[in-house]
Amino acid sequence: MNSQGPEQQIITQAAAEWAVRLHAGALSDEAQAHLAQWLACDERHGPALQFAQQTWAALGELALEPHPLKPAAHRSRPESPRARPAPVTRRRRPLRWAGRAAAVCMVLAVAWVGGPNLLVQMQADYRTGTGELRTVQLDDGSSVELDASSAIRIDYDTHERRISLLAGSAVFDVAPMGEAETRPFVVQSAGGQTQALGTQFVVGRQGADQAWVGVLQHSVAVSVQSPPNGGAAQQVLKEGQSARYTPQRGVQLLPGFDLSSATAWRRGVLVFDRQPLDQVIEQLNRYRPGQVVLANPALASRQVSGVFRLEMLDGALHTLTRELHIKRVELAGVSLIY
Repeated sequence: MNSQGPEQQIITQAAAEWAVRLHAGALSDEAQAHLAQWLACDERHGPALQFAQQTWAALGELALEPHPLKPAAHRSRPESPRARPAPVTRRRRPLRWAGRAAAVCMVLAVAWVGGPNLLVQMQADYRTGTGELRTVQLDDGSSVELDASSAIRIDYDTHERRISLLAGSAVFDVAPMGEAETRPFVVQSAGGQTQALGTQFVVGRQGADQAWVGVLQHSVAVSVQSPPNGGAAQQVLKEGQSARYTPQRGVQLLPGFDLSSATAWRRGVLVFDRQPLDQVIEQLNRYRPGQVVLANPALASRQVSGVFRLEMLDGALHTLTRELHIKRVELAGVSLIY
C-alpha cells in the first residue's frame, strides 16, 4: 500500500490541523504569528495547507442540505402583489466527525492518495500495480507469482539465488537444487529471510520490519538478520505452517493462520473471516482503483466476513457499508467511510 514518509505525514497532519483552525474562525495574533512562522520554515508547508483547505471545503460541501421553509403564518390581509416567495436557504449541518477527527480524515486522504513509492520503483526489477497480478519466470527455472501492489528485486550471483521482496506479497515456486543448480534460493524482506528447503512458499511484507511466511509445499527455514530481543532467531516451517517475524520478536509461529485465505488472490478472490475492518480496507486498496479511507477510527475493529471477486470490488465496498450500517462518501477518487 502506498503512503507518505514519516516527515511528510507530520507536515500533512499539521496542515490539516491549521485548516480546521482557519475554518473555525479568525486566528488570534499569536496564532497568526505561529502560522506565518510554520509556513516560512519549509517550502512544502504552503502547498500542504492549500490542499488541506481545499479538502476541508470539499468535505463541507457534502454537508450542505436544503433547509425547508416553514409554512407562513395566517395573514389577516392579503399579500401584496409584489411579494415574492423567500429564497430557499441552505444551512450547513455538522459533519459526522468534527475537530481532530476531521483533521485525521484529511490526513489519511492526502497521505493515501499519493503516488507509488519512487524508491521501490527504482529498486524493483519486477512490480505490479493496483489490482495487477503477474507471474515472472526466472533464469534458473523458478517462477514468482506477484500479488497486486508488489515488487521484487533479483540478486542472483554465483553463490546464491537471492530475491528481495520490496513490497506486497509473492508466491515462489523454486527450481530445486541438484547437480545443475547448487545455489540456495533465499527471499529477504523486512529484516529477515526465508530459505527454500523445498519448492513452494509465500512471503508477505507487512512493513519495514515485519513479514509473514507460509509454506505451500515441502519446507523453508525462516530467520531474522539480527539477534531478536525475544523469540526464536530461526524456525523451520513445514508444509501448511506459517510464521511472522520481526527483528524485535524473532520468528513466531502462527498456528491459526489460514494460508488458503491469505493466498486466495491466486484464485481471483479475496476471503475475509472475521477480519477487522481496517485490515479489510487495507487489502481493498491494493486491488481497487482509488483509495478507501476509514474516517471514523471507532469502526476499525468491526469484523468483516465474506468472499469477494477481484473484478467486483466496487460491489464489495457497497456490500460492506450496507451490512455494517455505515456511511460512504465519494470525494475526488477517495471513498470516505464513517
